Amino acid sequence: MNERAGHRSIGVVCAAAAITVAAAGTALAGSEPPVVGGGSGIIIDNQAQCTLTTVGYDRAGRLLGLTAGHCGDAGAKVVAEANPNFGVVGRFVYSNPDLDYALIEFTPGRINPVARMGDTTITGIGAPAQFPAVVCKKGRTTGTSCGVVWGNLRAAHHETWTQMCVLEGDSGAPVMAGSTLVGMVNAYLGVGCLGPEVGTNMAAISADLEARDEVGAGFHPIQ
Repeated sequence: MNERAGHRSIGVVCAAAAITVAAAGTALAGSEPPVVGGGSGIIIDNQAQCTLTTVGYDRAGRLLGLTAGHCGDAGAKVVAEANPNFGVVGRFVYSNPDLDYALIEFTPGRINPVARMGDTTITGIGAPAQFPAVVCKKGRTTGTSCGVVWGNLRAAHHETWTQMCVLEGDSGAPVMAGSTLVGMVNAYLGVGCLGPEVGTNMAAISADLEARDEVGAGFHPIQ
């Protein structure tokens, strides 16, 4: 499908995946909250699969997560792919079509938030990576892949292009420079895992959250 956000060009494909299997909406008795962190798969409104960028808290102490904006609109329900039978764990509270990022508010006690998922650990947020740095992403579809940073190819202050393997379902995947979160996966050009990936910089997302001064202001990843 074509990228929904207006700032993407023709030929750029979003990295969200449609699903046909509905997730259960109620928790199983005695089941534990799913472990959720940057790189976790999420199911949105039983219709799409994306990847969580990170989980953390805002200045008011709300438990929040980030993902790509085209994955859902405000009010969309979120289920953890790791344990869909546990039911809804949170909802989209804000979606920005220009920067293509969305904010999820998790229900207290419905997830076990972590800073490390597999081989990816998030210790903080940093500035966009620059050529010829190498960054890595962790997506729910293609797992961990790394590639060279091409940089800001279209003079859009919020974007960075990288040569990483990305397919549908990887939307929202954290883009990492070591353990520093520098961006998220939003789309790829042409053929998945061959064409370059384009994503929104975390610096731009953080600035937008601060400018709104609402839910998400002061967001920082869980430690």
